[in-house]
Amino acid sequence: MIYPRKMKRVQMTVLKSDIDNVIEYLGRNGAMHFSHAEDNTESDGSARIKTLLDRLHACAEFLEIELPTEPAADSTLCGETAEDQTESRAKALAEKLCAAIDVLKARELAVRQERQHIEEAYNEARAFANLNAPFSDLDHLSYLTLRVGHLDPAELPELKERLVNRAVIVPLGDDRVLAASSRKGRFALDTELKKCGFTIIAIPEAYQGVPSELLEGLQRRLDGVDRDFVKINGEKIQMRDELQAALQKLASLLFMVLAVERLKSQLTSTSSIYLFSGWVPADMISQLAADTASMTGGRTAIRVFNPNEIPEVRNGSEKVPVSLKHGAFVKGFEGMVLSYGAPPYGAIDPTPLVAFFYTLLFGIMFGDLGQGFVLLLLGLLAGKHGLKQLARFSKFSIPLVTVGIASMVMGFLTGEMFTSEHLLIAPTRAITAALTGQPMDRILTILPLAEKGGSITKLFYFFGFTIGIGIIINSLGLLINIVNCCILKKYREAFFTKTGLAGLLFFWYAICIGLRCIFGGRGVTFEFFDIAGLCIPLLCIFFGPVIWRCITRTQPILEHGLMAFIMEGIVEMMETASNYFSNTASFLRVGAFALSHAILAFVVFRFTEDLANTGTVAGSVSALLVLVFGNLVIILLEGLIVAIQVMRLQYYEFFGKFFTSTGVAFSPFRFNK
Repeated sequence: MIYPRKMKRVQMTVLKSDIDNVIEYLGRNGAMHFSHAEDNTESDGSARIKTLLDRLHACAEFLEIELPTEPAADSTLCGETAEDQTESRAKALAEKLCAAIDVLKARELAVRQERQHIEEAYNEARAFANLNAPFSDLDHLSYLTLRVGHLDPAELPELKERLVNRAVIVPLGDDRVLAASSRKGRFALDTELKKCGFTIIAIPEAYQGVPSELLEGLQRRLDGVDRDFVKINGEKIQMRDELQAALQKLASLLFMVLAVERLKSQLTSTSSIYLFSGWVPADMISQLAADTASMTGGRTAIRVFNPNEIPEVRNGSEKVPVSLKHGAFVKGFEGMVLSYGAPPYGAIDPTPLVAFFYTLLFGIMFGDLGQGFVLLLLGLLAGKHGLKQLARFSKFSIPLVTVGIASMVMGFLTGEMFTSEHLLIAPTRAITAALTGQPMDRILTILPLAEKGGSITKLFYFFGFTIGIGIIINSLGLLINIVNCCILKKYREAFFTKTGLAGLLFFWYAICIGLRCIFGGRGVTFEFFDIAGLCIPLLCIFFGPVIWRCITRTQPILEHGLMAFIMEGIVEMMETASNYFSNTASFLRVGAFALSHAILAFVVFRFTEDLANTGTVAGSVSALLVLVFGNLVIILLEGLIVAIQVMRLQYYEFFGKFFTSTGVAFSPFRFNK
């Protein structure tokens, strides 16, 4: 399509009992663009759902489950009658799942803390096990506090329960026990021991080191905790296997509910109805009306308005969103256009031209049959039916396929395949002999000395061809701007500016003078009428503001005074001449990059050929490595440079002519981004 899709403002009145179904339909079909400002404040309903999602994410992170970031394609709202039925069901299920996970999480945390506590005590006790110092002096260790004494065995379970993880109790046989705690926990340990009737045993002064019973007891406790940890980890794996599908489905549902709640909080509503107001493509309105009437039993009222019937559009406070509709080839390049800006509503859509010229220029600058096939293959692998690992690059699939094909065509014309100059000679001779009766090694020669009889003249012809493409692209940009300005009723910009009709006539006449001098022979010179042909458009640009203010009878004629008018006019004329010269000469880079690509391929091929001709195994292996590495460098590095250069030509030389203002891209409410 040469123009964006026609848009209509649609107002819908929906009963509260039907609101969830209607919103679900809109979210799945991406039918309506809401122009109201985004409200960052959370309603009570969306805040509750957000809390549920945060808790669900924490539980999923504990189980090492990856949750979706948006609703799945098969997610549906389960509320049919009660407005909050979906939320209540989701909340009940989330609470049930999270409660079970929280219990396991608490057990794991307790075991982890106990293990850390015992391990610290064990490591420090072991460090002082062979210390030749009285046992009584070990009470001053940096971490460990030791107590040895008598305790009724019946009191032991209660003591362990009261101390929890604050100390380690090691039975030493009979009624003797050894207690160990951290330094900061020694007061709590002494207090609890005293309550249980613990009596300290006097350690002989000659006794040195840490008792072996303590180390053995700590090791047994450590082993027991490790067994508990392994058991909990097994339960965690089992729970992950059992709950993964349920958690992912629940998260997907909650994302849908959250989107619905956020939208509902921004809509105008009463106690019984909701009011929608948004932009819908004109070709979708009939289906939208039929579907909503079917799902609500005809309980939906719809009003449709043209853009010029909306006061906000007429006074310029609101822009009509722009929706582009293309086939697969052109659609692959929509992102490039929208990254620069959406065209104004009603203006010409440049995406088809961008798709064609981007493919053409890339192919010219990156001509190699084998390397182009690699780009084609990458595009196919990143596509819908390609590798899942490359699915995130799917938006580059179509551009890669198209530029790959263009590079393959250019590579066949120049006779290059993976930098080799010989692989395509036989098929090229067969085809050219069949078509022209005269076999040729290659159809197109870029390097002047690439073959016997090569001429620098062919190179100049090639550069002239790239300049010709630049003239066409610049002219199309100017024509688009003239048409767009007429559509938007900006007539002064359409006729009396450097990117309007006056600038186009100046550009075309200057090109005609250049062509006449090049192809007209030595006797052709600059004639007196050429002055008029160049000056009349420039004078229209110079006096453009005055002419237009006279036509529209706007006062004063010189808006900012005589001196400002003269300075602005002179600068505008100088910019017109210099810009058109630089914009046209900029397309020399197309030929320059095509030449640099050919030279780099020539170097890789000659280097590979020289190594292969040494007749040694090392030479053959080296030749293969150079060939593979050289092609990889060309594909990755030069391919990226060429892609950037072609984009630069599109943005600055083409878009700069008519993208003086931008529109708003059609961004409908949808669940799946």
